[in-house]
Amino acid sequence: MSQPQADFASPASEETIQRVAQRIRERNIEVVVVDDGDQARKAVLERLPEGAEVHSGRSKTLQDAGIFDAIHDESRYHALRPRMYKMDRQTQAREIRKLISGPDFMLGSVNAITEDGVLVTASASSSQLGPYASTAGKVILVVGSQKIVPDLETALRRIHNYVLPWEDAQIRKMMNRGSFVGKILLVEREGVNGRMTVILVRQPIGI
Repeated sequence: MSQPQADFASPASEETIQRVAQRIRERNIEVVVVDDGDQARKAVLERLPEGAEVHSGRSKTLQDAGIFDAIHDESRYHALRPRMYKMDRQTQAREIRKLISGPDFMLGSVNAITEDGVLVTASASSSQLGPYASTAGKVILVVGSQKIVPDLETALRRIHNYVLPWEDAQIRKMMNRGSFVGKILLVEREGVNGRMTVILVRQPIGI
């Protein structure tokens, strides 16, 4: 049975998780189902070779799982984010744009997965959407099962009514402005074999 459409925080049933995992696999995307954030972190790090060039947004899911901190271990990985922040946004905007647009490994999450396996991601800056779609060498997405929704309409409602208010509040704590939905990416199928992996987490994680 699907989770209620209005409940965007509760985990999906095991039956739903397994059915959605199979639908995603049919779209040429690898899926690994794990129990919690610790297992998700292990699954991600197993897929990152030592010294890998890796980039990510400040995903709450990655932070909750300890993945964000792990990939910024300079003794193990070559994370692009610290390098980007050392650059001058006024004089090196072109270099920054090119640096983060095509990482070897792109890590992140999505805002919703429909029950037929479509991955739905919204962003204000949209900086992660290009790498997700095509420009990163490999993409690893960590997604809590609470993000499984019946259909695209519900996915969009989850983004606008549930995710955006939370994101807006976080941005307002740090800056004198709010957030917004800039662009939305739908991943219906991956064309490159072995490029994209979804780590589907049974327990709710992220927002």
